[in-house]
Amino acid sequence: MNERLIILGTGNAAVTRCYNTCFAIEKGEDYFLVDAGGGNGILTQLERANISRTQIHEVFISHGHTDHLLGLIWLIRMIIAEIRSGRYQGQMTIYCHAELKKTALTIVRLTLPEKFVKLIGDRVVFKVVKDKQTKKILGNKVTFFDIQSDKAKQFGFAMTLSSGRLTFLGDEPYHEHEYPYAFGTDWLLHEAFCLYAERERFKPYEKAHTTVKDACEIGARLAVANLLLYHTEDRNLARRKALYTAEGVPFFGGNLLVPDDLEEFEL
Repeated sequence: MNERLIILGTGNAAVTRCYNTCFAIEKGEDYFLVDAGGGNGILTQLERANISRTQIHEVFISHGHTDHLLGLIWLIRMIIAEIRSGRYQGQMTIYCHAELKKTALTIVRLTLPEKFVKLIGDRVVFKVVKDKQTKKILGNKVTFFDIQSDKAKQFGFAMTLSSGRLTFLGDEPYHEHEYPYAFGTDWLLHEAFCLYAERERFKPYEKAHTTVKDACEIGARLAVANLLLYHTEDRNLARRKALYTAEGVPFFGGNLLVPDDLEEFEL
């Protein structure tokens, strides 16, 4: 059974014309959600993608920045409502590092009713991930790794697919210690904050991000088959795909993908 990738959002933290970067991996009737964006827009994106909340039983949150974490609070709130009404079967498991678990639980306890909070640890479960730890998600092997961020503790992962491997590096550029997970991968999901031609305008390097040119050079050096770019600015969203592709193709000979929100890919 092959997997499918659904890109729910493609933007960085400051976007207003698209949703913050997050995605889901589908296998059969189940979905693995990776990050949740910065607000209740996650509910809209799931609805637009025809993903029922009752089909989401496993979630990974890479780090605690607002544009990745806060959508989780809305998702927890709505799934607990589904649990209480009897429409949600089984557990919702949230994978994240230890510091992030504390942060998320603090927000949950401060913002949700006690009748909801009491289901945390029972039907909604946090599981702490550690560097190089392996889990089974959607029946597939997933290895988590610490990206060693200087900004905020952050994890990525590599997932074994039915037809290859997918590597998620979080929202920072590739680091050399990630080589075992990234080299030769079939799908590399890499941030690209802006065009290299607009680096002075958007200043990606000051934010520990890359440009399209940089990301494509990384993809070529790592010999990846499919390079998917996201976590971008949104000032020229209508032309983003064309502009990013035009800048990136000279530096990357594989399949370069610059998705819009809600675009889907067979893995």
